[in-house]
Amino acid sequence: MHDFDARRRSWADADLHDDDNPDRPRILVVTPEITYLPGGMGNLAQRMCAKAGGLADVSASLVKALYDQGADVHVALPNYRRMFDLDAKNVFELEYEKVSRSLPEQRIHLAEDRVFYHRSSVYASENHLLALAFQREVINHTIPQVRPQLIHCNDWMTGLIPAVAKRHGIPCLFTVHNIHTEKLTLAHIEDRGIDAADFWQHLYFSRPPGSYEETRGSNPTDLLTSGIFAADHVNSVSPTFLHEVIDGHHEFVPGHIRHELWAKASAGCASGILNAPDAVFDPETDPYLPTHFNSETHPEGKRANKVAFQARLGLDINPDAPLFYWPSRLDPVQKGCQLLTDILYQLVADYSAEQLQIAVVANGAFQPHLHNIVKMHGIKNRVAVADFKEELSHQAYAAADFIFMPSLFEPCGLPQMVSPKYGTLTVAHDTGGLHDTVDQLDAEAGTGNGFLFGTFDPGGLRWACDQAMNFYRLPAKSRAANLARIMTESQERFNHTATATAYIKLYEKMLQRPVTRNVG
Repeated sequence: MHDFDARRRSWADADLHDDDNPDRPRILVVTPEITYLPGGMGNLAQRMCAKAGGLADVSASLVKALYDQGADVHVALPNYRRMFDLDAKNVFELEYEKVSRSLPEQRIHLAEDRVFYHRSSVYASENHLLALAFQREVINHTIPQVRPQLIHCNDWMTGLIPAVAKRHGIPCLFTVHNIHTEKLTLAHIEDRGIDAADFWQHLYFSRPPGSYEETRGSNPTDLLTSGIFAADHVNSVSPTFLHEVIDGHHEFVPGHIRHELWAKASAGCASGILNAPDAVFDPETDPYLPTHFNSETHPEGKRANKVAFQARLGLDINPDAPLFYWPSRLDPVQKGCQLLTDILYQLVADYSAEQLQIAVVANGAFQPHLHNIVKMHGIKNRVAVADFKEELSHQAYAAADFIFMPSLFEPCGLPQMVSPKYGTLTVAHDTGGLHDTVDQLDAEAGTGNGFLFGTFDPGGLRWACDQAMNFYRLPAKSRAANLARIMTESQERFNHTATATAYIKLYEKMLQRPVTRNVG
């Protein structure tokens, strides 16, 4: 038996709308991933790094922006002791902080459960167990202790919490980063220590529920859809992807998820906010680059990095050779790598006079196909395929002239925002977050930052590659001017400050009051 009565009393004892400082509403960000936290938020803030994707970066940037601008921000995340690289002394400090949660400076709230402690990655086959353990701690302990005025939840692993917020009258924002979900019965949820009977009316079930008793064991609730259904506002990480889902452009999106997003959008309670790449992606300071450069020095800087990269991967050393780079996992379901395999040899052959080169720094199901093509045609001096390494990936952005992003669908995407900062242009399918961040380049007019194709097939990708090569053949002065402009615009457009400011404005709209002292 779980002590649900005690938990209810803790909720009752906590005045959820008490506000010690009416000018600073308390914000609780609930996320399964994070890359860093501001040092002032706790003794071990800089050790809190657990990342699987862009969710970790946007969570970190948002929390930092809120904290730096004077917001009363708190963050809840699992206590991934192994990933946080905590020794016995660190664990003692965490235990001290845990029992000191009532202190005003305690802003990091770690969900405690052995299921988190020894993990080396955020997600695994037992994802539903991780999600329930995380949400149990947030629901039973963190929310009553923090007493937030607004809760910001992220993805399906936090999908029960908007229903809890609804039950207790707390405004809640739910961010959809990826269309993935799990379905669980109320009986399963309650078996993990969560009193679902307290908020079950605000969940989304596989079929319309009759009574609690009838629903409890045989009518699963969908975690992602429940988060969308119960939240006061929902956002995706791309405005275009949100509309594509609502308009039924993607068959992989279940109908019930599409319907609930449509309902939120129809009520004016859905929007899109783009993620942004980590600040480490800056060619002037990137610690992985052999040669640093900026928008003024990029011609020489990129040539030096290209030569170093070519030597490392065994490509012909030629700073004048156009270099295309594949930066994403080799996933044929989403990323479109099958389009590249279909055109790879002919692309290299057709541009043999220019000595066109291709570098793939990525893992995934299609990597063996690429190796086979290279071996079959004997072109390892023109096409290199390597496993992903962070250092090598950064060097590829600095060395390449173009990147491939032919995704079938893209909820947001980050490589197409990273690459132009390095003077590297994107060849992309016109979809989702790629549509929002890549604009067709017009070198003569001095506008745009990449090359888009509309038809998702090998011919579409090849057409866009030809457009990229037309740009590469322009006089050096014209290319340099356009790349300098694109690098400068990208630094101003794709950054964490812009993303965090958009979230802060949404918070203020939901609360109808300022949440920071000096929002930019």
